[in-house]
Amino acid sequence: MATTTPSTAYSRDLGDELRRLRETCTGLTGAALSVRLGWDPSKLSTIETGKYRASEIDLVQYLSMCGKDIDFFEDFKRRYRYAFEEYIVQVSDNLRTLAMAESAAVAITSYDTQAMPGLAQTPEYAEGLYRMGGYVAEGRIPAVVQFRMDRQAILRRHDRPDCLFYVHEHALRTRVGDDRVMADQYARLLFRQFRIRIVPADAALVATSCVLWEFEKALPIAFTSTDLAKVFVQDPGAIARTRLLFDRLAEVALDEEQSRKVLADYVGRPREELNERGPRLA
Repeated sequence: MATTTPSTAYSRDLGDELRRLRETCTGLTGAALSVRLGWDPSKLSTIETGKYRASEIDLVQYLSMCGKDIDFFEDFKRRYRYAFEEYIVQVSDNLRTLAMAESAAVAITSYDTQAMPGLAQTPEYAEGLYRMGGYVAEGRIPAVVQFRMDRQAILRRHDRPDCLFYVHEHALRTRVGDDRVMADQYARLLFRQFRIRIVPADAALVATSCVLWEFEKALPIAFTSTDLAKVFVQDPGAIARTRLLFDRLAEVALDEEQSRKVLADYVGRPREELNERGPRLA
């Protein structure tokens, strides 16, 4: 029987990558591959779910069965080395770990100071943000926008996560695209697949954008990102500080009904009032 290890968003991501390799490269079930490897089935299962830190020999044996060469092994080993760390930093265009964490969460709480939350963006608004930022190559913009829209499928599930998005009023005032884009985006925020609370522009608060994911059977994860990197954190102290931030936001933000009235007011405003511009934060 394999001894489990507290999993992380990245260990679950890489474990799922191994599972996909098994299915596509061998066509074997987990039990069948366990027999060929001489492993207890629970060991393979916990590795593939990111709950067990595989040794270098484990990875060699597993990837060899999948027909992978030494170059593939070295690349995977390099990525796997830090899979169970409490702080994980990834390049900004690595989106798979983010999507998996969102998909598995039972509750998502976020705060954004300069943009609408990604799970609540319209395609046109998302495209406008990428074009304003200038950090995504022109040819990649359609793909990254589509990925963001695909992520929103979790909000259409019957068991969708409970989502509470704190949005700073500065984000509402930042014009992205034309009048139609902004009107459609405000209308999107009035949707009831998630909860919105507006943080007034004059609120006494100094904090950066962040997300807290909570899971049924895994430790919570705090997440923040910039144009350069994505950071996943499971350190208990950091999680406690993140909860304190959201406690503070609950004190200063408008309640949900007040926030809906503010959004309705923005829908009806002349677009020339919305002329602030700012950089995108994830």
